Amino acid sequence: MTQDIDIKAADGVQVIRFLRAEKKNAFTGPMYAAMSRALEAAETDDAIAAHVFIGSGGVFSAGNDINDFLRRAQATVTGGGQGIPTPSLDFIRRLPKVTKPMIAAVDGLAIGVGATMLLHCDLVYATPAASLRTPFLDLGLIQEAGSSLTAPARLGYPRAFELICLGEPFSAERALHAGLINAVVPAEQLEATALASARRLAAKPRQALMLSRRLLRQGFPDIGAMIDQEAEAYAVLMRSPEAREAFTAFLEKRPPDFAKARQSS
Repeated sequence: MTQDIDIKAADGVQVIRFLRAEKKNAFTGPMYAAMSRALEAAETDDAIAAHVFIGSGGVFSAGNDINDFLRRAQATVTGGGQGIPTPSLDFIRRLPKVTKPMIAAVDGLAIGVGATMLLHCDLVYATPAASLRTPFLDLGLIQEAGSSLTAPARLGYPRAFELICLGEPFSAERALHAGLINAVVPAEQLEATALASARRLAAKPRQALMLSRRLLRQGFPDIGAMIDQEAEAYAVLMRSPEAREAFTAFLEKRPPDFAKARQSS
């Protein structure tokens, strides 16, 4: 259990709230585990028809907690496993298996997995302060959560490349025009807007809702295989000189020197 995730259910809606605002809601292993358990348990809970993810403190999520992620990832790679630590990989694998609608309420930063998880959500609402960024390549790594498939499908290839490879931040308006979010709403209306949509969905005929959603999403039959392929690439890249330099530079709070890292390899 962790106090950094608050999970409550009412009116057919499960709200998963991130409560680590002092760390920009960066995800740790226990946070990933708590979210995975909540999503899995809801699959057989007839009282829950939809999920809402929401941050706190003016931030959605800064993605992985780098210190926690690096410690777990290094242990995973040393043990011969895949480069993404087990709790985060379990959560990533869980997302495409969820059969009930997922809604995100995004305020402020949505970085890394905080951005790619939105590609699995059915509705995304954001405030004008929202900013989405995926700095995977800047860490010597690649994208995850099946975003190799979902990002081009949602955004089109040019914008997906810009978001993932160039690492260009997407403002709320840019994300709206790109088709990643449904609406930009004032901060004071964000939670109410997301919950209202979730309750509307929860009030609909359940079997028809779930079947309609499944049919709409059947364009990604191989997303599980893509997630595994991305994870395998992580294992390789976590051992690379460039990734080591990126993480060392981050921890030492200095710019990375990738040219020097390549020369030393």
